[in-house]
Amino acid sequence: MKKAFFCLSTFILAAVSYSFAELPPVAKKPNIVIIFMDDMGYGDLECFAGTPWHTPNINRMAAQGMRFTYFYAAQAVCSASRAGLLTGCYPNRVGINGALSPASPIALDTAEQTIASVLKAQGYRTGMVGKWHLGSREPWLPLQHGFDEYLGLPYSNDMWPVHYDGKPYSDTSTHPRRKYPPLPLIEGNKPLRYIKTLEDQSQLTTLYTERACRFIKNNRQQPFFLYLAHSMPHVPIAVSEKYKGKSKDGLFGDVIAEIDWSVGQVLKTLEENGLSDNTLVIFTSDNGPWLSYGNHAGNTGGLREGKGTSWEGGTRVPCIMRWPGKIPAGTVCNKMAATIDLLPTVANLCGAALPVRKIDGVDMKSLLFNEPEANPRDELAVYYQVNSLEAIRKGPWKLVLPHRSRTYKLNLPGYDGFPGAQPEVDVPMALYDMRRDPGETLDVQQQFPEVVKSLQAIAEKYRSMLGDDLTGAKGTERRAAGKVQL
Repeated sequence: MKKAFFCLSTFILAAVSYSFAELPPVAKKPNIVIIFMDDMGYGDLECFAGTPWHTPNINRMAAQGMRFTYFYAAQAVCSASRAGLLTGCYPNRVGINGALSPASPIALDTAEQTIASVLKAQGYRTGMVGKWHLGSREPWLPLQHGFDEYLGLPYSNDMWPVHYDGKPYSDTSTHPRRKYPPLPLIEGNKPLRYIKTLEDQSQLTTLYTERACRFIKNNRQQPFFLYLAHSMPHVPIAVSEKYKGKSKDGLFGDVIAEIDWSVGQVLKTLEENGLSDNTLVIFTSDNGPWLSYGNHAGNTGGLREGKGTSWEGGTRVPCIMRWPGKIPAGTVCNKMAATIDLLPTVANLCGAALPVRKIDGVDMKSLLFNEPEANPRDELAVYYQVNSLEAIRKGPWKLVLPHRSRTYKLNLPGYDGFPGAQPEVDVPMALYDMRRDPGETLDVQQQFPEVVKSLQAIAEKYRSMLGDDLTGAKGTERRAAGKVQL
């Protein structure tokens, strides 16, 4: 009897062991890395516009992944763009506009869920390195928005700070050419030290890169989300000694070369730790180039105007995504997509729940995997200023709505770090066919009145939801930003 029982037990154990052996391994959750540039134009990369600045690492990333030719920032300015990226919302939905000053009375509300917070709920380790610009002090810093770690600047590298005691920073020193602001380098929630000179700023790209690579190494045994938001090439531009003069094409070229090095270091760290095949890396920019700075700014690859405008040069940005074995290598996506689409896409890929509050992004996984006929985003609203609806994109069409806009085309740009004028002009309504006129030069509204009517109806939909200062529409779905106690 005992022998029979022993034989039966052995048989059952063997059968169970065989069954488990036949089960497929549990898939690992993918790691996510977003590399976000500051003021990098559509034409600033070799693999987009054939610029004179060589970017071999970014070229390799494009060759191993997918290059997006119609990828849009949430708005053409710093804080608004970053709010859109992290929340999956049009920035005006969450109450953020423009570039928040260090003394701004608003910040991104901590009630808004970010990519970091939705992934953290799924067991991800979340880290940020670089420029935040959604609230300059506790409790509005990254650690209050879902990040476990943070090292970086709380706002743009040209902004004069407010001390943590609440008093405005004052500097009575003089300089024959210009002064540079002392910038608080934040670790966690507190200032680690101040970045006081342009020489200090020249170390930012290296500092950010080294910290980002350390985060990857430290978290290689668990799923992680890394948000690397570079301060460059936003003015004042600066480059470390190791890249000074390397591009043979001036300081801006050197800065681009060092950015390319940074991307290479991130990719190398992933490879050395066996993480490449399980990591989605996204490279893009917050808006187009600040063209009034001339040789200290990039270029738009022929698109109209630049940063701070709703023209293509301000809103269309370079974007490359790489995920070996998942995203087909060497592919180009000519469908429209936007930074607000990253949150729902990443959430889907990582098995995370979408935010409880309404968002505007769409899941673009079908584009990443190059599925036939995929087109998850066929329209996009283009807002600027506080809450001005300035354009509608749908399919190949762009309807520019009447507004006032800065222009870089009436004055010569500045030189060697000094800006030229960027006056405002009245912009009339116009319709552009982006297939044939990416430079937005030929108004075809008289030829296609039915298209104008269709896009105007879409504009009314957004005015009803999100409002429009240009028409006085209030919008029923706008949420308030966080209120900062100064």
